[in-house]
Amino acid sequence: MHFEGEFWHTTLLISSNGGSMIQAIRSFDVAVVGHFSIDSILLPSRRLPFVVLGGSVAYVTLAAKCLGSTVSVISKVGGDFPKAYLWWLRQEGADLSGVVKVESAQTTCFELEYSSDLSNRSLRLKNRAPCINVDDLPESLKAKAIHIGPIAGEITSEVAEKLRNCAEVLSLDPQGLVRNFGENGNVTHGSLTDKHILELVNIYKSSSDEIKAVTGLSDLNSAIKAVHDCGVKTVIVTLGLKGAVLSIEETAYSIPAHKPEKVVDPTGAGDVFIGGFLAEYTRGEDSLWCACVGSAAASLVVEAFGPTFLGDKAEIYRRARLLYEKEIK
Repeated sequence: MHFEGEFWHTTLLISSNGGSMIQAIRSFDVAVVGHFSIDSILLPSRRLPFVVLGGSVAYVTLAAKCLGSTVSVISKVGGDFPKAYLWWLRQEGADLSGVVKVESAQTTCFELEYSSDLSNRSLRLKNRAPCINVDDLPESLKAKAIHIGPIAGEITSEVAEKLRNCAEVLSLDPQGLVRNFGENGNVTHGSLTDKHILELVNIYKSSSDEIKAVTGLSDLNSAIKAVHDCGVKTVIVTLGLKGAVLSIEETAYSIPAHKPEKVVDPTGAGDVFIGGFLAEYTRGEDSLWCACVGSAAASLVVEAFGPTFLGDKAEIYRRARLLYEKEIK
């Protein structure tokens, strides 16, 4: 059976008593792995913080779904995770069979406070859910692309190695692997302690500050080359309103940002970028177009609070064409 990019195939299994059974395995366009979070966001335009679904997995999932991809989520949350969030994601068409709820634990929770011009933010970790282990991964998981998006050190190289065998393309945003947490939860950048994970991925995406933390190099071009030297074919570095750098086998392209109509909340823009990129990449589109779609999608999500607004597919493609035709070509 075929359902809009979601494929089913059968595998013959031999049971312990010598009999056989048929197992249906679903294959998705994109699978996303990492913690959901409950974000408390403080913006200069508001007197009080607002609480919203967060985490890279949320933004990547909703961006890819908006562009028509089939998406499965592998995550772990606590007993406090709102049922309304799960209902919303299911309404959007996301497969949540890989979400593990630990009733005795708390969901990962961050407090984000932005500067007056929204150019900087401080992060504080308030709660952290249990790590995602190999045993948490669905045995039947198959996807064209799997994106690893940790936010609080919840994924190890062992998990990444298992995921490597479940997808044609493995993508990584290492932001949660280079975060150090102080006694009060304040977040600072540290080093990537286990660089083996870079050897497993085809696509790398992070901010400029994060790739410098990952590599220990202050020069952006040198940092990009260092990631390529680990065997990564495609490196993406997001630069906020300055756009992004797309480097394919050490050939770099400047991807412009589409100017948003307004900037309300910058949270998740980089995650939406890679969600849009992977949605197009799994359809076989060229990487420059994929990056323009990612940039266009990112310009939409910042126009509202949290991951609640991505416009529609037609508007994302309209903005992407402006970037691709006028700036790239």
